[in-house]
Amino acid sequence: MKLSKLLNNTNIKYENDIEISGISINSKEVKENYLFVAIKGYIRDGHDYIKEAFNNGASVVIVDDERLDEFKDLGYVLSTKNTREICSIIACNYYDNPSKDFTLIGITGTKGKTSTSYMIKNILMNSGKKVGMISTVASYINDTKISDNDRTTPEPFTLQKTFDLMRKENCEYVVMEVSSQSLKLSRVDHSFFDIGLFLNLSDEHVSKNEHESKEDYFLCKARLFDMVKIGFVNIDDDYGKWLIEEKTCDFITVSMSEITDLSISNRYTSFKTNINNEEWDVYVPILGKFSVFNALFSIKVCNYLGIDKNSIIEGLKESIIPGRSELVDNKLGLTIMIDYAHNTKSLESILIGLKSISKGKVITVFGCAGDRDNSKRKEMGRLSGILSDYTIITSDNPGMEDPMNICLEIEAGIKEITNNYEIVIDRENAIKKAVKIANKDDIILLAGKGHENYQIVGEEKIPFSEKDIIKGLNEEALYK
Repeated sequence: MKLSKLLNNTNIKYENDIEISGISINSKEVKENYLFVAIKGYIRDGHDYIKEAFNNGASVVIVDDERLDEFKDLGYVLSTKNTREICSIIACNYYDNPSKDFTLIGITGTKGKTSTSYMIKNILMNSGKKVGMISTVASYINDTKISDNDRTTPEPFTLQKTFDLMRKENCEYVVMEVSSQSLKLSRVDHSFFDIGLFLNLSDEHVSKNEHESKEDYFLCKARLFDMVKIGFVNIDDDYGKWLIEEKTCDFITVSMSEITDLSISNRYTSFKTNINNEEWDVYVPILGKFSVFNALFSIKVCNYLGIDKNSIIEGLKESIIPGRSELVDNKLGLTIMIDYAHNTKSLESILIGLKSISKGKVITVFGCAGDRDNSKRKEMGRLSGILSDYTIITSDNPGMEDPMNICLEIEAGIKEITNNYEIVIDRENAIKKAVKIANKDDIILLAGKGHENYQIVGEEKIPFSEKDIIKGLNEEALYK
């Protein structure tokens, strides 16, 4: 592809209209005749890898205007005011705007994005549609995984490449999670969204490395509704009400007031709702009141898309979401749930739900990630002290922080409430301890990691699967 086509609709001035064979923001991925865009991130700065990009074969590099003089003698170097903002344009140009060729559904909100994505995907598949999905967990075409994902919303070059593959595979619909960071950092700019969902908003992600305030956090999420044709909005949330007042797209509202006969057991959630002036009986194999909202959003979106009632109800019955209220079979016959709850609101929500259905104790194993806002740690400790019968504080992606220091910050909250806790730094040993003290009527909650199959310690990502640990447990293994 000619450089001129890649830079169409940008403000970048160039002289030599050379042929470009690929695009990347990762210098290690650069090959002969690639275009490399240097992006400054929170931890690494792409400008530090420009020499490596040229050594690997880059034909042209794009840098921030203020850095041009540093690199202009290294090769063919162009500049723009903000390299991050033009990445989406370049990506859409390179892949010829693939999102124009399917119905794109974007889901934003603090909680429930992944669960709702899976539910909508399952319903659409159940009705015979071919569906792409891009989530925090992975990207799929129907049930075929095409990649594991290490962030909620990919960078533009990866995103548009994924869209292009989904187009080539004739996907009719693509469902994707849209994080506030992706909207703030222009990752989804110039994509053609048809439908947007606003699920909720809480204080998570308000920190020096993410959003300076809750208002900033919300305003970033709200950008999605400048890009969609129709929005589905939770009007039980004050920010959802604000969206409807301030944005000009069409809206369909969603509220718990539309739910009747709610029933939650230790294996499923059921409820009734009225759709098209007809009462629907709905069953979801996920525990908790929060799953009802996700299911109701999924019902309304798929009904809007013309999917029949039976396909919607049957699709929800099969909606098992990795790491989201996921019950894991085990040889010990215990009720063990894995959930991604890693902030105050989500931990509170799931513990309230489990406490209401447990015939025995609720035993919670959790920690807090390092290198993030630490203000939530004490409060999460307090919550677990109030809502759990016993808590085991442990490690959860400590990163560059000392795991014990993180645990002590959590302990500061729980010890104000109860003495029914302990600290077990090693997460596998913490899981084993929970299993040792549990009986058949108890529920063990492993909170925080969910679908993750790794632990981040220092800068290293170490393989770690809670699900594999649980499935491998037996009486003999517990006491080795």
